[in-house]
Amino acid sequence: MRYMMMIKSDATAESGLPPDQAMLTAMGKFNEEMAAAGVMLGGEGLLPSAKGARVRLDRKKFTVVDGPFAEAKELVAGFWLLQAPTLEEAVSWAKRVPAVEEGQLELRRLWEMSDFPAPEAPAGGEDWRTFEERFREEHGQGESATASPVAPTTPPRKAGTTRFMVMLKSDAATESGKLPTEAALTQMGALMEELGAAGALLSGEGLRPSREGARVKVSGGRRTVVDGPFSETKEMIAGYTMIQVPSLADAIAFAKRWLTIHVETGVDIHAAEIELRQVAELSDFPADTSDSGWREREEKLREKLEGRPA
Repeated sequence: MRYMMMIKSDATAESGLPPDQAMLTAMGKFNEEMAAAGVMLGGEGLLPSAKGARVRLDRKKFTVVDGPFAEAKELVAGFWLLQAPTLEEAVSWAKRVPAVEEGQLELRRLWEMSDFPAPEAPAGGEDWRTFEERFREEHGQGESATASPVAPTTPPRKAGTTRFMVMLKSDAATESGKLPTEAALTQMGALMEELGAAGALLSGEGLRPSREGARVKVSGGRRTVVDGPFSETKEMIAGYTMIQVPSLADAIAFAKRWLTIHVETGVDIHAAEIELRQVAELSDFPADTSDSGWREREEKLREKLEGRPA
């Protein structure tokens, strides 16, 4: 099974100050351990919310709010994609995340293609499942008919673009565990195909309800596990899309189209919100002044996870 492991933000992460060398070294070693164990499929850090935005659609009216956002402890500072046979094993890795004295990690199981029913026959062209399966196979993401999950081969960022994590917030419908309607899947599939053809689509996943997840709370170095479900629905994530586009304005335009599909094709959904966050690139981190060579090791790890030859 695949899981998204999110590390929540704090005042330090939101300040925009770069991580110190010790933290970068510790995180790098942890990532290498997960990759060597066949657990880590990918991962990214997010820049402070000051470089992001929120888009809300409420009864056909859009509202855009620029960051930063005040509730730092509810924001996502970074994430990993893991594969593990059970939630308990995924939690065991969350307990080992280094350099966290106070904070919280959240684990959420991902939807797989096998969870969705076969689509209705399209009037013309391919259906959403055909595109989804082809894209995942080409990029090594998720399940296919003949292979188990493998590491995502997200290509390097294109020149002139910025990578954004576009996160749909949870609501009563997504937390219920009901699958999206056929209309939603068809329209979202068409939007993803359009992004894929333009080279803007990098990846995307849906998250199962929080009752199938867990949180690891860290206080004074002590780690406590809390099983889902979680009550603060509006602060949780129901799914995300990773895109590379020229500007935040382009990411906002995509978010509006996603929200329109989610609300207009959903059941009893009148409002929804998306948070956009800029993805941290290796160039955003400070020069390596340590003896550990964390930057070189990070570059090699990224090459491995992206499927590029070392």
